[in-house]
Amino acid sequence: MPKIVDHDKQRLLVAEAAWRVIRRDGMEQASVRNIAVEAGISAGSMRHYFSTQSELLLYAMNLVSERVSNRITQMSFNSSPLENMKLLLLELLPSTDEKMAEMEVWYAFTAKSKSDPVLKEHADKVYNELRHAMATVITYLMELNLSRTDLDKELEIERLYALFDGLGIHAILRPDQMNTKIMEDILTMHLATLCRDAE
Repeated sequence: MPKIVDHDKQRLLVAEAAWRVIRRDGMEQASVRNIAVEAGISAGSMRHYFSTQSELLLYAMNLVSERVSNRITQMSFNSSPLENMKLLLLELLPSTDEKMAEMEVWYAFTAKSKSDPVLKEHADKVYNELRHAMATVITYLMELNLSRTDLDKELEIERLYALFDGLGIHAILRPDQMNTKIMEDILTMHLATLCRDAE
């Protein structure tokens, strides 16, 4: 009886193998051959799951954003408004080993997207979604009348986005210095500066 292969499961295993290669050896080593070896399958059989390297990398890249979106969808926001916003932002940052792996891979994909139009389209989409998340936080503060009266909405969206990016990069490059506790404290402090009590 022929062996039945779950193609969706196999594509996921290949994508996760790509993550491991990228984290361990860098994006330049993420060839079809190296990923196939990591996944424990032949390079020829990879064609059954991905027709091109770009298709494989796009799938692996999309897996990062899908996992983040799924976690956010399952979150329960039942704390104070400021605490809820902080929890949302922390969910997007590398505050656990799993999220650290996702962000390391994401930044590698982002660098690769500068020369790969297929990856760039997805990277732009996700970065727009991240900016929307920052805008949601600022808008939420304003709608609840918690924000300072002199708050410049667009400027604060960009400032929060810049802070978010900076925290993520520092956590990846210097995890010994930028840990979850520090990221949480910085977010708490920053959100407080946006509120009326800080006036």
